[in-house]
Amino acid sequence: MPTESSVIEALQPVQDPELNRSVVDLQMVKTVAVNGEMVRVTVAVPAQDYPRRAELRDRVQAAVAAIPGVGSVAVDLAAMSEDEQKALAARLRPAGAGGTPENPFLTARTRVLAVSSGKGGVGKSSVTTNLSIALARAGYSVAAVDADVWGFSMPRMLGIDRPPVLIDQLIVPPSAHGVKLVSMGFFAREDQPVIWRGPMLHKALEQFLTDVWWDEPQFLVVDMPPGTGDVSLSMAQFLPRAEVVVVTTPQPAAQKVAQRAAYMAQKVNLTVTGVIENMSWFRGDDGKAYEIFGHGGGQDLADALGVPLLGQIPLVAELREGGDVGRPILAVDPDNEASQAFTEIARRLHEDLAPKRVYRKELKIM
Repeated sequence: MPTESSVIEALQPVQDPELNRSVVDLQMVKTVAVNGEMVRVTVAVPAQDYPRRAELRDRVQAAVAAIPGVGSVAVDLAAMSEDEQKALAARLRPAGAGGTPENPFLTARTRVLAVSSGKGGVGKSSVTTNLSIALARAGYSVAAVDADVWGFSMPRMLGIDRPPVLIDQLIVPPSAHGVKLVSMGFFAREDQPVIWRGPMLHKALEQFLTDVWWDEPQFLVVDMPPGTGDVSLSMAQFLPRAEVVVVTTPQPAAQKVAQRAAYMAQKVNLTVTGVIENMSWFRGDDGKAYEIFGHGGGQDLADALGVPLLGQIPLVAELREGGDVGRPILAVDPDNEASQAFTEIARRLHEDLAPKRVYRKELKIM
């Protein structure tokens, strides 16, 4: 017959779908009652409206039902008390020295890609969204920060329509297509302007990194605001090991403006890894590629910076339409010409341009 210990053992590999940790290790299993072949399990969730409740219940029920001798299973979900939430947050994110949260990306082995441009209108957010999905489809754990606090658009582009989960003061980011996301769009309406000066922007961006349960992703992709202002300087300070990927269009005017963003990155000691040329051509019904915005701007910029041209993204109506309705082209049409370009860019980043030096926080020079 089943026992309480056999139920706990069966639940050990069951992960909470939002936190990706064992429900046993997180101490979310409150009670186990065994009455012959009947088992009742009570699982504590951080909030009554906790997302993916049904998925969590199904995982627990399936694991218990698989125990030999179990005839029926009942799973109850109960909201945590404030003290239980605080304890869970502390288990997920231990405080640093002084008891305050620390920026995990100062010590984590996460590879940070800062997608930048000299000006708006070059499709930087579309590139960030689909590049993140391409890395996730390649098998990596991926997170993204929509650091364009004035022009936030990634929640809409990824199709995320719910806010993050809050456990005590810890933010658990929502995800879509394998990408976790934090954005100002979760804290302000789409039609609400963000009218902040530098110090407020700096603090908000710091909280995006320190107050979030990131779970040490393999890639963090940052949608930087256009230009070389306060936000770019703050992100360079918060993410000193970030690699900058510059987005431009083929026209020489855009290439010259994008060059300023690259030079700014170099001045604050960030590495420029490569250039992506967006809107490179439009392929007509006749199969011919029409270079509407000119030719060669991406390669010229890459040559000037001494970095590779990572790829060229064609001008595709489905790419724009998918971003407007939360159906990214790479997720819904991976065989599209633009999708294949994103997939190849991601491959070059994680294979050809993988860092030669291995960073390990355990190793320190004394």
